[in-house]
Amino acid sequence: MISTEKTLLLNPEQLKQKIRRIAFEVYETNFEEKEIVLAGIVGQGVSMASLLKEQLEAISPLKVQQIDIQIQKTDPSPHTIKLDIDSETLAGKCVIVCDDVLYTGRTLAYSLLPFFQTKVKRLQVSVLVDRNYRRYPVSADFVGYALMTTLNDHIDVILEGPDMGVYLR
Repeated sequence: MISTEKTLLLNPEQLKQKIRRIAFEVYETNFEEKEIVLAGIVGQGVSMASLLKEQLEAISPLKVQQIDIQIQKTDPSPHTIKLDIDSETLAGKCVIVCDDVLYTGRTLAYSLLPFFQTKVKRLQVSVLVDRNYRRYPVSADFVGYALMTTLNDHIDVILEGPDMGVYLR
């Protein structure tokens, strides 16, 4: 039987602090760039990219462009991944793919595919929570919170509204 009880892992203030720290890490790694692109994976990845963009613009002179990656998370395939811009406009730019949780790496692995078809300058990954259960050879360059959980555990990330936080259930 799976528990429906939730345990708060990160409250709103802690969550915002993690995103701000990620922003500083992104800026430190990309300080020589004039512009970077944050590519949020549909769902909470888009919200994560939006919050990260807000923080980057507050702490750095970087021009930050945000785009969305449309992907079927439950059954990703290379043919169903879509960007909300022409991928050729990303040539020569630093791209950071953003998502809320890195678990098996499957969604992130497929989400990276469109960027391999264009000569981006650098491709990086940022996640809020890394669960460390890889089935695909994907890792994150920027991680807000890393933890080990059981296979039966689930991480809920809520990035908007009164219940904002990271929960374990």
